[in-house]
Amino acid sequence: MQTTITDEVVAINQLLAEKIGQQKYRVWFKNSTRFTVADDYFKIGVPNPFVGSWIESHFSTEIASAVESVTGSAKKITFNIEPELCGSQRRTQLDNQAQLVQKAQNKTTRSRFSDRQMTDRPLKMTLESFVVGPSNQLAYNAAVSLISDEVSLFNPLFIHGGYGLGKTHLMQGICNMMCRTRPEAKWLYVTAEDFTNQFVLALKTKKLEAFRRRYRQTDLLAIDDIHFLASKPSTQEEFLHTFNTINLAGKKVVLASDAHPKLIGQLCESLVSRFVSGMVVKVETPDFKTRCKIICQKAAAMNKQLEDKVVAYIAENIRSNVRELEGAILKLIAYSSLCNEKISPEMARLVLAEHISRTDPIVHISDIEAAVTTYFGITPADVHSSKKDRTVSLARSYSMYLARKYTDMSFPEIGRLMGNKNHATVILACRKIENILKTNAQVNWQSANGNKVARGQDILAALGETIS
Repeated sequence: MQTTITDEVVAINQLLAEKIGQQKYRVWFKNSTRFTVADDYFKIGVPNPFVGSWIESHFSTEIASAVESVTGSAKKITFNIEPELCGSQRRTQLDNQAQLVQKAQNKTTRSRFSDRQMTDRPLKMTLESFVVGPSNQLAYNAAVSLISDEVSLFNPLFIHGGYGLGKTHLMQGICNMMCRTRPEAKWLYVTAEDFTNQFVLALKTKKLEAFRRRYRQTDLLAIDDIHFLASKPSTQEEFLHTFNTINLAGKKVVLASDAHPKLIGQLCESLVSRFVSGMVVKVETPDFKTRCKIICQKAAAMNKQLEDKVVAYIAENIRSNVRELEGAILKLIAYSSLCNEKISPEMARLVLAEHISRTDPIVHISDIEAAVTTYFGITPADVHSSKKDRTVSLARSYSMYLARKYTDMSFPEIGRLMGNKNHATVILACRKIENILKTNAQVNWQSANGNKVARGQDILAALGETIS
């Protein structure tokens, strides 16, 4: 059995390299991933959430195709964080990842995932399947009101919060409700990255008018990950005109971001003022009862019914976000299927011990990286790279300082997860931020709109608010 699985993994790696090209394979998969084939699942071990998210967003189709070609059947692809993989990544590989991310942001071709990221057809997630609790009640009510009312007080609606808390689910639910209640209406759901790519493509191909018609003649425009527009002044200006056109026509706009609009670095004041003119609502981490409801719903979607004690155990020990809950449920069900055993509280404790030990119940390092990179207008890949310009260096130092403050990780662990840096680099970064905070010194960094200046404690307060 093990030999077969090993042969399959080798074949999948080889076929995947052929499909995406040797360069991309070396940068994103070699030394960065670990593949495992198990019944109906194909598991991908990754060193950190950033690499996992990038691979999932950009190579899912090729991976699924390679797995099906080799194994003869389609399998559910899952991602697991395996920090030990950090040590196998080389400095040049991390730098290449940062360069490819930068190129992707500036590319002029359409994203090959545009069919999934931008559509006027019904999307997968609905408001009916959204689990409502105290942490997201206001956001849910605002979403329903936005679509139900002819003229809504919650327009534009700006939803922000950490990753895996349901922002995308709410946005897709709004679009689906629009599709169902007003089938004649025109609507678009698109990521800010795709908006940027299509805008640049329209400029290059001299089809700007067609691009503007597509976006501005809509009854509802939903833009996900709007913080992606940070540090892109030309795209921001285009989106500002798009926003104004839709808003003046009395149409609806819904936006989502990891951070409050005022905390998105390198975003022009004109856009910020437009975003806060409507309803800005935060989606919080779900409470215990909401987590229990989510677990039951996710398990039912996988044709499993879990005992109340098992549900309670998962909900008590995994508190961060919905994706962590999904990962735990999937791991339990996979183990139960492989071993042909009923899922019991004892099995849950045994199988999820490692999963829970790696899950910080308060803050993940990915939450910190998302908040810091959004604030400074860079990418997590920049933090992981060896870049030493002022903006990246400052962002990296704040990331390391906050990781020490909000997590129990040691200096070496933080260094490994932030681009395989050594512990001395982390210690120096923490001391640097401590000195800045001690005197509340003024710091400056370069943004797309010129030089930015802020007090050290003000930066920390803004980042802390986003993380918490």
